[in-house]
Amino acid sequence: MQILILSGNKVEEKLIVEGDEESTSESGVAENDPEDVAPISPVAAPQSVQNVSNAQESPHSQNVTGSQQNNPQQNHNLSDQPESSTRIRNPPGWMQDYYTGSDMFEEEEAGLAMYSSFDDPASYEEACDDPKWISAMKTEIEAIRKNDTWELVDLPAGSKAIGVKWLFKTKLNEKGEVDKYKARLVVKGYAQKEGVDYGEVFAPVARWDTIQILLAIAAKRKWLVKQLDVKSAFLHGELKEVVYVEQPKGFIDKGSEAKVYRLKKALYGLKQAPRAWFHKIEGYFIREGSSKSKYDHSLFIKKVKGKMVIVSLYVDDLIYTGNDQSLCEAFKHSMQNEFDMTDLGIMKYFLGVEALQESDGIIMFQAQYAKSILKKSRMWEANGVKNPIVPGCKLVKSAAGKDVNGTLYMSLIGSLMYLTVSRPDLMYVVSLLSRFMADPKKEHLEAAKRVLRYIKQTLNYGLKYNTGGNGSLLIYTDSNYARDLEDRKSTSGYVCLLSGAAISWSSKKQSIVTLSTTEAEYVAATSCVCHCVWLKGLLEELGEKFEMAVDIWCDNSSTIKLSKNPVMHSRTKHIDVRFHYLRDLVNQEVVNLEFCKSEEQVADIMTKPLKMEMFESMRWKLGVDEVKQVVRH
Repeated sequence: MQILILSGNKVEEKLIVEGDEESTSESGVAENDPEDVAPISPVAAPQSVQNVSNAQESPHSQNVTGSQQNNPQQNHNLSDQPESSTRIRNPPGWMQDYYTGSDMFEEEEAGLAMYSSFDDPASYEEACDDPKWISAMKTEIEAIRKNDTWELVDLPAGSKAIGVKWLFKTKLNEKGEVDKYKARLVVKGYAQKEGVDYGEVFAPVARWDTIQILLAIAAKRKWLVKQLDVKSAFLHGELKEVVYVEQPKGFIDKGSEAKVYRLKKALYGLKQAPRAWFHKIEGYFIREGSSKSKYDHSLFIKKVKGKMVIVSLYVDDLIYTGNDQSLCEAFKHSMQNEFDMTDLGIMKYFLGVEALQESDGIIMFQAQYAKSILKKSRMWEANGVKNPIVPGCKLVKSAAGKDVNGTLYMSLIGSLMYLTVSRPDLMYVVSLLSRFMADPKKEHLEAAKRVLRYIKQTLNYGLKYNTGGNGSLLIYTDSNYARDLEDRKSTSGYVCLLSGAAISWSSKKQSIVTLSTTEAEYVAATSCVCHCVWLKGLLEELGEKFEMAVDIWCDNSSTIKLSKNPVMHSRTKHIDVRFHYLRDLVNQEVVNLEFCKSEEQVADIMTKPLKMEMFESMRWKLGVDEVKQVVRH
């Protein structure tokens, strides 16, 4: 039971307990001191809080707990409380490490919006008086004309021109400083009609697994990873369809105002533009003697007499590395001759991920991105915690509590999901929180805020791939039986390590209800070996050799026996045929399940909350550690 105590000009929240039991929230965390949270406005607070505020004017007098808001029976006078339950106890000291954020109402939730830090123009009219944006628009038009993207023609009878608009964006570097001001002319692609204006639109991009594998191999072999950027990449894609667009504002030809542009090549905004660009650069790589990977179609490998250059493409950004400097330089010059390129040198900042290439390895981290999340969610000044989720935390979809803004919650979870690119220690809790995006409650947002506090504590952490590190591929698989309290489905997790750090990982709820821990582990191991087959094939293309079966470490001996022989058939005959794919791979000696102790099971961090000591140990084994060379202010 909870009450409000007026003390001076401050409203304090106390816990009324019965016996020796301590009151805790369902999520396993306790309330924080009201002074840790910024005050809220009376407009956003419930009526019961406004009554207290009217009686006692204080910036802290509006903080009440979520349970009091959601239980109308508690919104009565304090004199109505039973006299037999008047013993007051302060929360124990160890609870000071936890913060639920239950006193964050609508006004503070608005801070979770992922807005831009810069006031970029929203239209041409707002930008036309600013010299820097005028210069950016001229640069864009010059690039379009230089590339022979369009021609000015009369609009044929029966045809319709698609509108265009200007978009403006302030580009930042890895330090959060202004890099350049970018103006982009885009087509209003939503006006296109399928089958008339475009056909197929799919275009592959690099998987983060592939990029991390590339960095791990480069660190192991002491290769430098470099980066190139294609200027106005989509303008190079050649169109098969006939498309007419209007003349852009600010650049309408005098005397030809009624004419339109017929596109020869793609413009940004066209639905087929990404596919046209990929088709263009794919053809270039093949003409230059590179081969496309069978396991990642955005990865290209060129081999010449034992020399190798590897290129990973993500739309208009690409990284490349190899064992011969002259071959890498020849590739760069060839690209610059074919396309308008920007040579970014050694890879430092790629798709929002920072990288440090040192003599003892390659480090990838997202400190600047994490800092932006904290500031936009107003958690930059919050106290840090040492783990993202505590053991015993139980979150369910049917939680009784106050609804929160679903759009803001999804935006926050999406930002956290991208942070897991270099932070596998966040994978489980972010995966768990993503299950509640359809109808988030207050306790879900509180759990997300704890993750933000953990990020504040470990801001400069990242993955380090060591030079001359462990050359063998280490894979761990694990499951947590019936973890979901509502549908009783288990959680699968796996971790793949190379060069001393994780290159691939997963935390996912299983699609079926398993009847035993053995079956849950068996299903998890099957999912792991499917990824292992892909991973092994990709590594072999990149020059890694596997003379023996790949070992997969599992802490369930029954699962290992079941993978080798059809034992315990009466208890496993209901297992779907597709999960016995694991047994086939074991018999073909492609993979081999080996036993490891539970305290050595690295994938444990992907399936459930761990105690502090175990969590820190598994985080270290993942290769996640503090990047001490980076100092953020």
